[in-house]
Amino acid sequence: MRNIGIIGYGSMGKMIFSKILESKIVHESNVFLAERAYDAIKDLKTVYPHLKICENNKDAAKNADTVFLCVKAPDIKKVLTEILPEMKKDCHIVSLNGSVMFRQMDQICEGRKISKITPNINGEISQSITLVSHNAFVNAGDKNGLKELLECFGSVVELSETEAGVAMDLTSCMPGFIGAMLKLIADEAAKHTSIPKDEIHIMLLGTVRGTANYLLEKDVAFEELVSRVATKGGITEEGTKVINVKLPEIINEIFARTAEKRRVITENVQKDFQAP
Repeated sequence: MRNIGIIGYGSMGKMIFSKILESKIVHESNVFLAERAYDAIKDLKTVYPHLKICENNKDAAKNADTVFLCVKAPDIKKVLTEILPEMKKDCHIVSLNGSVMFRQMDQICEGRKISKITPNINGEISQSITLVSHNAFVNAGDKNGLKELLECFGSVVELSETEAGVAMDLTSCMPGFIGAMLKLIADEAAKHTSIPKDEIHIMLLGTVRGTANYLLEKDVAFEELVSRVATKGGITEEGTKVINVKLPEIINEIFARTAEKRRVITENVQKDFQAP
């Protein structure tokens, strides 16, 4: 059974750790976990007695066949520089930071196998759409092995690094966007009714879930759904008119702002990689 290293125990690190063990694809004795705040992971031994809890990143990486880097963009170079001398030559490096490019990591990784993945919070309920991209050194066997692990979180979509930006908006970022929009809808609805907020939330979330399932199960296009619900001259049509007029500008700005933020992060990371 392959050895899995996980460096970083934040939100995504925790999810990867828990879902991999939950799936039983990898036994806990084959998982090597490291976290900068060691106190945050040391008590995991009480739940997973065979887990390899490491006091530093080197120990998490040196025995790994696949190592997940669950760290922020500014920390990628530092962590890679630290662990590379300890790693197996054929270890598969998997970064969770989409803004750090392959060309940047390749500057210090010397032809090693590197993949980038972007799961989302829905992986906690095994319904993530996880994006994955590979550099030129990742072979078919590596891809299949990684996909097997990632399917613990839900579906896997492989795409080129150049297409990952918008795809991240549609998958990784989208739960946050949807949450923000649903909060606005619920808050505005509460101003126009005496229905308790918890009931508003139940009605709204149930309808959103039902609509998503309807679209998927019936294979209905968005336009067809709108035409069936927003009948001509009806109430729903009035609401969709407002959406069609006012929402496109907001959505366009969302994509523009996220693209600019990714560009800035990538440029800042490049400065780090060029520094001695």
